[in-house]
Amino acid sequence: MDYFKKLLDLLKTEREEDHAQYRKLTEQSSVAERRANGLTWYPIAIRGSEMSRGDYLTVEVERTTHHELSHQLRAGMPAVFFGNHDPQKDRVEGTISHLNANRLKITLRTDELPDFARDGKLGIDLLFDDNSYDEMQAALKSANEILEKPEGSLVKILTGEKTPTFRTDLHPISIPKLNESQNNTLNKILSANELAIVHGPPGTGKTTTLVQAIKALSKQENKAPILVVAPSNTAVDLLSEKLSEEGLNVLRIGNPARVSERLVALTLDHKMTDHPMMKNAKTLKKQANEYRNMAHKYKRSFGKSERDQRKALFDEAHKIMKEVGNTEQYIIDDLVAKAQVITATLVGANHYTIRNVKFQTTIIDEAGQALEPACWIPILKAQKIILAGDHCQLSPTIKSNEAAKAGLSTTLLEKCVALHPEAVTLLEEQYRMNEQIMAHSSKIFYQNKLKAHDSVAKRLLFADDSPLAFIDTAGCSFDEKLDGTSSTNPDEAAFLVKHLNIFVEELKKKISTNQFPSIAIISPYKQQISILKEQVEHTPELQDILPHISVNTIDSFQGQERDIVYISLTRSNAEGAIGFLSDIRRMNVAMTRARKKLVVIGDSATLASSDFYEEFINYTQEIGAYQSAWEWM
Repeated sequence: MDYFKKLLDLLKTEREEDHAQYRKLTEQSSVAERRANGLTWYPIAIRGSEMSRGDYLTVEVERTTHHELSHQLRAGMPAVFFGNHDPQKDRVEGTISHLNANRLKITLRTDELPDFARDGKLGIDLLFDDNSYDEMQAALKSANEILEKPEGSLVKILTGEKTPTFRTDLHPISIPKLNESQNNTLNKILSANELAIVHGPPGTGKTTTLVQAIKALSKQENKAPILVVAPSNTAVDLLSEKLSEEGLNVLRIGNPARVSERLVALTLDHKMTDHPMMKNAKTLKKQANEYRNMAHKYKRSFGKSERDQRKALFDEAHKIMKEVGNTEQYIIDDLVAKAQVITATLVGANHYTIRNVKFQTTIIDEAGQALEPACWIPILKAQKIILAGDHCQLSPTIKSNEAAKAGLSTTLLEKCVALHPEAVTLLEEQYRMNEQIMAHSSKIFYQNKLKAHDSVAKRLLFADDSPLAFIDTAGCSFDEKLDGTSSTNPDEAAFLVKHLNIFVEELKKKISTNQFPSIAIISPYKQQISILKEQVEHTPELQDILPHISVNTIDSFQGQERDIVYISLTRSNAEGAIGFLSDIRRMNVAMTRARKKLVVIGDSATLASSDFYEEFINYTQEIGAYQSAWEWM
């Protein structure tokens, strides 16, 4: 079918661009540069090694310096263990199997530690992640193949060839802790035979609703496990934790991003350790490692009898490890069968532990940020799909502009909302924002259906404060500048910090420092963020409340909220060019992070070319929230 052929072509374009960017970062770069780009741990020290599944060797290492550098290493990713004597030869490929703070375990494609690991400096380099692309590609091909088969009904619905059906014989249930639109959503999920879509605008309690729906589904489906997936580890972690708090038996496949005690207890590794049969496996593993260590005492250049002895020890170790593998597989199957909910990332849904497991229901959370080819991995394992997210917020990150423009940036959630409106329920009541902060977003993105719950509708930082302000810099000569490929506006940044300073002084008279509200300073432009960070950190009057202030790009605030949000729109030019700002879904995210106060700073003359900003400015004028920057000059 053309549908999947097109997706396969787009995925190929994206893979090539991603690979090209990776090569650019690694090919001509030194270890120090790769480390700075987050692709390398160097130097590292070995902290232990043991035999693992398939006769491979798992080595635990620790990075001994540069702890402050962020990195892109994640569990499940391919990596290479290397030495510094001969970087071309001294290298063994493997997979990162576990990561915790500055320690990781890498399972190497060898059964013994390479000679180069005994002296010289060692490191771990991240390899290009072909595995994720392979999984996505395979899923698209499988979806295409089952389309014409009897089991292809769900695929036909998701691609628009058939319409979803709903049960009419179910008695609606009502859960007291959910509001009316949340209960409607819950019942829609329970009555769906193949597809239900949860549209959750900011602050509407999407996670709360999903957790209650999963609980109800678990009863309805007679304890059959439910698969819950999301594009990021962070989103998977949040749901795993909330579901566990509700008393469900959750099995977290893959490595959590947040390594809290509560989450670790839900992981496969942890649950295997507690399994009654694990004691036996551990004893066997210890025995195998002893044989392996004895074998290593024989040097390879010894005579025939020593070589034979060495081989016999290795053979015995391998035989024992096979038995360990069988025991571990039995434990895994047992844990999977007993779980009520299995959680993983989209690609993690094909982890070897659940690769051949089929589910009645699969739930894809944050589906508005999920790449469609990745969604087909969990979809093929299910008879019924629940898509939850908000296609009016950020779409997935795509490396290839060409693939994005040709349709890869359009998510499956977006397509299904357009194809099957009967499957969609909108969560209408939000618990985050003052109603003035919410109103513009509700009108533009949610057909004015969003309501603010009574507990937040009139909420202010203090009596008589205004929850919303647009501060117009038109005519102030705050001209934008180009810094590399990113726009900056140093004058606007200085003005924002000055305004924040004055407002903070006023707040300090009313609120003690330990109760101080949280503040976010947001801009779509990375270089503008750098300027703002620098200025905030060097403003003497803000030093005592710095822990309450975060300065970052819009993307990094998706899913978060703060009491006060300042947005620096940055663009100011005679041509009315707004570039990046024309992505209004990104601005929807920015403007809906604030609980009690939103301050937007920008140049109305430049912004007037966009209906979105013109309507916003008109709205602020109507409610008396429009101000000119000249008032502070």
